[in-house]
Amino acid sequence: MNNNRKLTTVLLLAGAFFLQNLQAQEFPKVRIDKSERGFSSTTVDQKIEQMQQTIKDKELAWMFGNCFPNTLDRTVRVGTKNGKPDTFVITGDIYAMWLRDCSAQVWPYMPYMKEDKSLQNLIAGVINRQVECVLIDPYANAFNFGKEGGEWMTDNTTMRPELHERKWEVDGLCYVIRLGYNYWKLTGDKSCFDANWHKAMQTIVKTFKEQQRKTSQGPYKFTRKTEKASDTQFGDGYGNPVRPTGMICSTFRPSDDATTYGYLVPSNCFAVVSLRQLAEMETAIRADKTFADECSALASEVDAAIKKYAIVNHPKYGKIMAFEVDGYGNYLMMDDANVPSLLSLPYLGYVSAKDKIYQNTRKFVLSTDNPYYYKGTAGEGVGGPHVGVDMIWPMAITMRALTSSDEKEIAECLKMLKNTHAGTGFMHETFNKDNPAKFSRSWFAWANTLFGELLVKVEKEHPALLEKTY
Repeated sequence: MNNNRKLTTVLLLAGAFFLQNLQAQEFPKVRIDKSERGFSSTTVDQKIEQMQQTIKDKELAWMFGNCFPNTLDRTVRVGTKNGKPDTFVITGDIYAMWLRDCSAQVWPYMPYMKEDKSLQNLIAGVINRQVECVLIDPYANAFNFGKEGGEWMTDNTTMRPELHERKWEVDGLCYVIRLGYNYWKLTGDKSCFDANWHKAMQTIVKTFKEQQRKTSQGPYKFTRKTEKASDTQFGDGYGNPVRPTGMICSTFRPSDDATTYGYLVPSNCFAVVSLRQLAEMETAIRADKTFADECSALASEVDAAIKKYAIVNHPKYGKIMAFEVDGYGNYLMMDDANVPSLLSLPYLGYVSAKDKIYQNTRKFVLSTDNPYYYKGTAGEGVGGPHVGVDMIWPMAITMRALTSSDEKEIAECLKMLKNTHAGTGFMHETFNKDNPAKFSRSWFAWANTLFGELLVKVEKEHPALLEKTY
């Protein structure tokens, strides 16, 4: 996610071609040929074929066939390094690997690893590459394939040629743990979790503790020469002042936008889940009780701080979670489309979707009382400051459905996703609430595979919804 993203408008000719085919219930071929794909999985292709026979809405079925394999088709660079699998994963139209995005992009394929050893090796390669990245710099959010440098080398922070961007985001390190933990749980394979992995995990915990800022502001700061305020930070790069609470400061959000108040609540919730997962892994895989206890203690400390400082009384919704707080009593009431978000907390495993405070928070998030919730003639959903006013993120519509058990709500989300891809057959970063042809990022792989993940979940939990047309 990069500040150079420009809004893209679909060519009228392409739109007309799509509509003509749509009337005939024929859809253009937009998935690249097998010979051009970066990676092919027979198991994933079989799932696509099965789903396309199951989904009665032909357009949704076509979209699934394009979106679900998009990460494998076009974003992975698979190899070996030091005798171990090594996988570099780009986000789509930006040639760089975000710790967050690469984890989320391969996430929907993990259930198929046992049936496809090459797919398992690919994901093991992502874990190995992430370990390498964390050991290069735990404060960086995005990495180059090698030491080629890039456009942000002049940022006022400690840049290295391996780094694409150095924005400190708590969630990036959480995603590293989440991917490794679920890989281990699904495969039982421990080969990735060697001494280097352990060192990277220690580095993550050390970084989290530094950013609790109990005795100092820590070693990280960031400013950039830019006309976009959200691409740099206040306070000489440290951000606005915070009072120590036990939570972890995040200088930037999952959107790569600067935080207003340093304690970004959804990312701290994610850290609680991740640290507890890490404690379990360190106990079972490495028998390191001392470090496991350190992880558990930090998780409990952060969780207690969230409950003390991040829950506020809203005059309309009652007790809800703030988006950001500073420990001084100030808080920011909003939600952002990127994950972790307040909306996504059950998806990440922090709370049950039935939790009362979450339900109150959800009602706020999915209302115009959230300043970044937009309603228009094309759809409605959560946006954020990253792209701007009136731009809805399909990812947030997908996440709304992933965290719902209400079939009517899920169906409405599927309908909106179908009706707002602007004839491309793919998800985008954002679309205008009144005009889906006005969108940003024609190729955003995370949004594509997340959409595929949703349809697989619907097939499993609400199969009747795939019998409908939208």
